[in-house]
Amino acid sequence: MMAYILEVLYLIAAVTFMLGLKMLSKPDSARSGNLIAAVGMTIAIFATIFIYQDQNGNHLKNLLFIFSALLVGTIIGFIMARKVQMTAMPQMVSFFNGMGGACAAIISIIEFGHLSHMMDAGDSSLFSQKIVIILAGLIIGSVSFAGSMIAYGKLEGKINDYSINGQQFVNVGLLLAILVFSLLFGFQVLPDSYWFYVILGISILYGLLFVLPIGGADMPVVISLLNSFTGVAAACGGFLYDNYVMLIGGILVGSAGTILTVAMCKAMNRSLTNVIVGNFGGGNSGIVSASTGQGSTKEISLSDASVLMKYAKKVVIVPGYGLAVAQAQHICHELESILEEEGVDVKYAIHPVAGRMPGHMNVLLAESNVSYDRLIEMEEINPEFNLTDVVLVVGANDVVNPAAKTDPASPIYGMPILEVENAKNIIILKRSMKAGYAGIDNDLFYRPKTFMLFGDAKDSLTKLVTEIKNS
Repeated sequence: MMAYILEVLYLIAAVTFMLGLKMLSKPDSARSGNLIAAVGMTIAIFATIFIYQDQNGNHLKNLLFIFSALLVGTIIGFIMARKVQMTAMPQMVSFFNGMGGACAAIISIIEFGHLSHMMDAGDSSLFSQKIVIILAGLIIGSVSFAGSMIAYGKLEGKINDYSINGQQFVNVGLLLAILVFSLLFGFQVLPDSYWFYVILGISILYGLLFVLPIGGADMPVVISLLNSFTGVAAACGGFLYDNYVMLIGGILVGSAGTILTVAMCKAMNRSLTNVIVGNFGGGNSGIVSASTGQGSTKEISLSDASVLMKYAKKVVIVPGYGLAVAQAQHICHELESILEEEGVDVKYAIHPVAGRMPGHMNVLLAESNVSYDRLIEMEEINPEFNLTDVVLVVGANDVVNPAAKTDPASPIYGMPILEVENAKNIIILKRSMKAGYAGIDNDLFYRPKTFMLFGDAKDSLTKLVTEIKNS
């Protein structure tokens, strides 16, 4: 009877995962989707703790340790979630993703220990069935853990891009070594247990080396790929424990992450193969862009900028990471409201990788109650720039850099961009002429239609709103 109840609760949890994932695809339902999936996970956890029984009818043991770990994890996660700034959300995603990968790898290590004890006792009946899944969880989980920690350090600015000569060949060699050693170990050609830990070590090394050289605008793709790795590793745990809800949850995360990675590679004109073997984006850091050193820029005063925007028919705001850093989303929404009152049509142009991860800008602007129908995706807004009087670029750089279309030597060449250069007037609001995340100059800043408005995004927008009100 209890077994049937457990199956029903697992089914309910699995349905909430799918429903939550579906709702996460739209900004206006994402918050509810997240809560629904969290409720499903809570049901699955407590059903496993209190209802699950093994083949001998025993419930889970060590409940004190289990609840202690749950309490500690909940407190740490709650504090981190409360304190994290929206600008640091990509780092937090990378960190939590790495913890998921580490858990999957630890599960494989523990289960390998159990399997070894059975082998020592003369029972090798389950070796061939379990070793494949154990190795898969170990390799994918450890790669995800090591790669996510490097991604976390790079997003925090604590780790710089680093590559070695022949980086891609080294990475491919490590992948082949993992594959060959795993096959030989699985078929017991290499029967000693230490080979298991050799595979673990090579997997961690590969995770480090494949993320270290990647930088610039390519980091969101890597985070998405590592997220899919963690999902697959968790699914391996579901296979090991014959736990359907863990299996379904892992598959959903793995498949969603893979689809997102492929979509982002397509949007950025990148090869998935190059992502896996590393050294894309960051590998071009030594190439000097042909667009470096374009001449002089033109500055615009707050007064002139306010007049230009107030008497425009259509204004498009391009939010970037600088807006997030300055926490300028609320004043940006006020600027939009004031311009709307003046009869100006205002929209926001959202690049797929604006900020440092997909959806970053959507969440940030939703926080300040910007209407979702004003957030226009890149494919839809690009044809409208020809009819736009003023584009206000707030803290964005690489996603509006024409070098992505015109300069084959540029690290971002081939990445689709917001074609703001087609607007009648472009105002660039940024602190200085410092390069963006890709570390390259932007030809757009030197063009005749472009005006620079230097300063902190929040402070400058506040003054701009005041100027428009008083003009």
